[in-house]
This record gives sequence, structure tokens and C-alpha cells, in this order.
Amino acid sequence: MGSTGLYSSVITVSKWVNKSLLFYLLVLICFALGIYAILQQGQKLQSRPASVAAAAAGDSNARAGSGVGPSASLLANVRENLQDPLTRLFVQLILIVLVARICGALARQIGQPVVIGEMTAGILLGPSLVGWLWPGFFEFVFPPASLGTLRMLSQIGVCLFMFVVGMELDVSQLKHQARTAVVVSQVSMLFPFLLGVAGALFLFSTLAAPHTTFLGFALFIGISMSITGFPVLARILEEKGLMKTALGSTAIACAATDDVTAWTVLALVVAIVKAGSLAASLLSIGLVLLFVAAMLFWVKPRMPRWIGQAGTGAAAPGKGVIAAVLVLLFTSALITDVIGIHALFGAFLAGVVMPAQGGFREFLRVRLEHFSSIFLLPLFFAFTGLRTQVGLLGDPGGWLICAGLILMATVGKLGGAMVAARMTGVNWLDSFALGALMNTRGLIELIALNIGYDLGILSPRIFTMLVLMALVTTALTGPLLSLSDYLRTRKVLAVNPV
Repeated sequence: MGSTGLYSSVITVSKWVNKSLLFYLLVLICFALGIYAILQQGQKLQSRPASVAAAAAGDSNARAGSGVGPSASLLANVRENLQDPLTRLFVQLILIVLVARICGALARQIGQPVVIGEMTAGILLGPSLVGWLWPGFFEFVFPPASLGTLRMLSQIGVCLFMFVVGMELDVSQLKHQARTAVVVSQVSMLFPFLLGVAGALFLFSTLAAPHTTFLGFALFIGISMSITGFPVLARILEEKGLMKTALGSTAIACAATDDVTAWTVLALVVAIVKAGSLAASLLSIGLVLLFVAAMLFWVKPRMPRWIGQAGTGAAAPGKGVIAAVLVLLFTSALITDVIGIHALFGAFLAGVVMPAQGGFREFLRVRLEHFSSIFLLPLFFAFTGLRTQVGLLGDPGGWLICAGLILMATVGKLGGAMVAARMTGVNWLDSFALGALMNTRGLIELIALNIGYDLGILSPRIFTMLVLMALVTTALTGPLLSLSDYLRTRKVLAVNPV
């Protein structure tokens, strides 16, 4: 009985499959007949003059006679498709991200921060190497007309980066290290700033961009000498295991204070340069101060309530909370850009006002930093590299000036921080190590330099020199810290011989 029932079930399924197959075949036949009928009817609508048809046939025969076959036609189509702006952008993104990751990995292998490799990757992709060795490929991948999109994407990445930098600013840490942080950070800014402004006297006539004023040029040279790259410094401390040490906490406090001061001064400089007149610059500065006060004293205290428990109490804030944060970020950037300073200042300020309860900042930092650092920031390094033309320093005089800028920046920043730290009671070796850390410039320096370039203050030649200065001073941090450790070990062995 069971076998009979099973047999009947199989028969039923077989009949159902046969009916479905027949129905499907019938649909296909109807579809084919319908398409054929429509196309036949469409042929009657086609009306081409005999002269046009003859010309087309003659052109086809000419192509056939000239030996242009299907393969050549395919290559022509591929070349034409590669000229499409979106296709070219994809090629740029793939190349930039790959080279940045490779150079970052190589930098880590030799004991340097990843950002050093990424900065180097940007320069290698520019006219300094690829454009020099393979100009045809460089012109094909990075034609001037395509750089606008790359610049916009890189600016969004820098805005996200500055937002994360603002979130990493810990005001409570500044309170605990107030005395040393204020003295070291301010002296390590004032001394190199003075050297930079003095150096502008010798650089302005030959290296300033056309139509710029000495005031704007001198202030930007001073700023470029005095900046400390807070995020890169924090990464170096983490990699070397110094974050929880007295040196690490002091360096973080000093760098954070330095960053706030530097960005404040840079905002004032940009306002002065953009405004063009004293009255307009004072108006821009006044509006900036009002906006900063509103963000710090009105928006910041209310942020926990606005975000609510869903944002500051939950392990994973919802998409609505993240969308609200991004709206605040870009709105703040828009306001500062409209005021007349720069969108980056607004992005930084938006990060400062983020609530710290419940690990909310850490949640945002992980998500935004990963995306911006892996994808968007390499675009900024590449865009900076496209502006960096090492060939402009081809003569000995150019390289001598570049070396002088590196020396001036190192002596001013490292020397100023070291002497100031010693005056606050820190021993000489720790003062030297603190000075080496404060001499780190990294990405923050490149951001400032690009602002100066965009404003028409820095010429391509001085821009290239200052980019190399930022790269060298950042790369020196690791070796100088190793030298400090070596000297400390020798001192310990001299006091307590084995």
C-alpha cells in the first residue's frame, strides 16, 4: 500500500513538472514571435535616404579596407570608455588606495608611523616620481580636469578626520597637566613661529606666490614652523607603549594645547587673508568667536539630551543618531566656511562638542576614522602629492633652502619644547624626548599647507619645501625617541654598572 501511494505521488509530481515545462516553452515561443513581429513592423518605419545609406556603406567599406578589425575597434572602445570621468575616478581610487596601503605597510616595517608611508605614497604618485618616470601614464590617470572631484572627496575626508581629532581632545587631561602643557606648548609655538616670520624676510621675494602680501606669507610660514601633529603623535605613543607613562601623558597634553592654539591662530590668519581689509577681518573673527561660544556653551551642554539614551547609553547607537551627528558635523563646517575661515575648523569644533558619556565618542571614532583613514585620507595625500613637485628644487640653492627650513623647524620646535620642559622641572632626557614628540607634524601640517596653497599665499616651490619639511620632521620622531632611550640606558648603566 505504501509503495502504491509513493508511486502515485511520483506520477503526480511528474505530470506537474511536464505541465510547467510546457507552459514555459509556450511563453518563450509567444515571446519570440512577439519580438519578431514587432521588429518586422519597425523595419517598415525605418526610412533612410539612399545617399545616407550609401555613405554609411562606403564608410564601412573604407574601414574594412584600412584593416581596422574587431580587435582594433574593441581597443578604441576601451580607450573611449576610460575617458569617462567616473571610470577615470575608479582608476584613481584603486591606484591611490593600493599604493597608500603598500607604502604604509613598508613604513611600519621600518619602524615609522603608517602616515609616513601614506604621505610618501602621495608624493610618489605625483609629478615628482610617476609624472617624471612615466609622463604619459600620469597624464592619462591624473589629467588636470579630473582633479576637482578628487579634491572634493579629499576635503570630505579631512573634515571627517578633523572631527575625530576634535573628539580625541580631552580637556580633563589638560587640567591635570596645565602648568607643563601651557608653558611647553606655548613656548614651542612662539619660538618656531618667530623663526618662521623672521625667515619670511629672506623667502618672500623669491618664494611667495604672486600678488600675496608679506603679512599673509610671514604668518603662514610661522604657522607651518609651529604646528604639532596631535593625531600622529598619539599613534606614535601607542605604538611605542608610552601612552600611559608620564612622558606620554605630558606629550598628549602639550600637543592638545598646541593644536587648539595653532588652529585658533590659523583661523585668525585665514580670516585676515580672506577678508582683505582690517574691518572685514575683524567682522569674520567676531563671527567666529560667537560661533565658537555658541558651540561650547550652548550646543555642547545640550548634546547628551538631544542625542538621548539611544546615543549615549546604548552599545550601538542607531542610524538616526549617526545621521544627526553627520548633519551637525557638515552644518558646523558649512557655517565656518561661509563665515570666511575654513570648513575644517567647523568640523574640528563639531568633534569637540560631542558627548563623552557611554563610550559614544569611541563608537563614532572607530566608524568614522576607519572609513576616512583607509579610503578618504589617502586621497588627500595623493592630492597633496600632485601639488608637490620635487623637480622644482633641482638646483643646489633650492635644496639648501629646503634643508634650512627643516633645520629651522626642528631647532625651533624641538629646542623650544625641550628648554621649556626643563624650565618646568622635567629632566634633560625627558625634555629632549618631549621636544622630539612635539616636533611631529604629520597630517595636520599638510592640511595647513594646503590651506595656504589654496589661498594663493604659498608658491608651488615653497609648498614643496614645506611638505618635505613635514615629512622629514615626522620621520625623525622615531629615531630621536630611540636616541633618547639609548642615552637613558647609558645613564642608568653609568650610575648602576652591572
